[in-house]
Amino acid sequence: MKKIKLTVIFTAILLCFATVFDFNSTSYAASNESVAKDTVLKKIKKTKKLVVGTSADYPPLEFTASEDGNTKYVGVDIELAKDIAKDLDAKLVIKNMSFDSLLVALETGKVDMVISAMTPNPERKKSVDFSKIYYRPSGEYFLINKRDKNKYKNIASFKGQTVGAQTGSIQYQLVQKQMKSSTVKGLGKINNLVLALQSGKVTGVVVEELIAKAYAQNNPSLLAVKSDLKESQAGNAVAIAKGQDDLVAQVNKTINHVKKDNLIEKDYLPTAAKYMKTTKKNNGMTKYIPYFIKGIWYTIVITVFSVLIGVILGVVLALMRLSKVKIIHWIAVCYIEFIRGTPQMVQILFVYFGVGYLISNLSAIVAGIIAIGLNSGAYVAEDIRSGINSIAKGQTEAARSLGLSQAKTYRYVIIPQALKNIWPALGNEFITLLKDSSLVSVIGVSELMYQTQLIQTSTYRGVLPLFIAMIIYFIMTFTLSRILNHFEKRMKHND
Repeated sequence: MKKIKLTVIFTAILLCFATVFDFNSTSYAASNESVAKDTVLKKIKKTKKLVVGTSADYPPLEFTASEDGNTKYVGVDIELAKDIAKDLDAKLVIKNMSFDSLLVALETGKVDMVISAMTPNPERKKSVDFSKIYYRPSGEYFLINKRDKNKYKNIASFKGQTVGAQTGSIQYQLVQKQMKSSTVKGLGKINNLVLALQSGKVTGVVVEELIAKAYAQNNPSLLAVKSDLKESQAGNAVAIAKGQDDLVAQVNKTINHVKKDNLIEKDYLPTAAKYMKTTKKNNGMTKYIPYFIKGIWYTIVITVFSVLIGVILGVVLALMRLSKVKIIHWIAVCYIEFIRGTPQMVQILFVYFGVGYLISNLSAIVAGIIAIGLNSGAYVAEDIRSGINSIAKGQTEAARSLGLSQAKTYRYVIIPQALKNIWPALGNEFITLLKDSSLVSVIGVSELMYQTQLIQTSTYRGVLPLFIAMIIYFIMTFTLSRILNHFEKRMKHND
């Protein structure tokens, strides 16, 4: 009977959520009609800031370089973004995230436009508007291991093999449609695809010509081979939210100027090539120490604040679940079961893009902390509940017989004893939380994993930055486990 009640209440709550978000979706659609009055350009002019989304792992179009220990976004698309910002009399702000998250960020107002070698195909045009074509690539290439140069030359040669492509890209669709005898493997970052290629997880990666040649020139073990994939060659354009006609017109003015003066060939590509040559000459790990330090700092900040949220929320949820008031009890049960039953990655994306749509100024790091803290709270609640249940009922009865209120009984008798019992479980949760902080890299938070990906892109190395990140994570988790063990011994000593 209790299970039936739980199912009914849980279903009702989900239906409420669905109704609310369906209403929000309708409101969002309606708001998009009002956004046709060109609010984005007005916002840019008011704030004097242009926020551009990109996936900076696509040299020479968009990638990163290290300059005086700081990350610098460079490439053809970045130079175009600079000129657009200049014409708008605004400061350029780059938001680097996974390619398949860019259009979501654009639709939810996290970025003002997307410049990331994006092709305006019919599917994308349903969601966003596009500027004029500013660059037309010469074709698609296979990026392969040099040792396989006599083995993989065309579509037919990849029969039965796994081919990599960036998730959400035109190349991914081309492989699906024209290489049906091969298996497509999609990853969000090009540097991860290159790492998969070098480790033998895929036999080839499909990318544009410039990108394939950039990786091949900077990595002697790779080779760029022109593919026989057929495409319409639509070219690359700037993606802008629906209804922003005045902003599209402004961007097109800049593109007209760029094309008239042939700035891509004369200026943008040579500038990108300069950074790529500099990287090739000096891509040692020592110059990227500031990157790792910054990543460690953000990881610690995320972990500390997420732990605070998780512990406070966990205590509240545990007490709610133990409450004799049915509605409070079932609310806690539904929350805990829902959070534990959905992937944390999805929760992070939902908080940033979903809740972030309602709260436009919600930053990526705050969204990440909230999402991880809310997730941790569900697990901490179960740890605390099990600890409280492990205390003999006689303890509560004795405390109440001495005149202690229920609140004081929990505070002075139950919780301190329960904490000793669940400390190892809580310790495991904190260590897991520290490692899970790497998930927020998907929304562009500059924690350790995000910085590692920047280093991979800047150095064209895949394995070494990951190995260093693993060592750093181990040092942090080992240190944390020693601290937790110290307090556990002190608790036992005080018994």
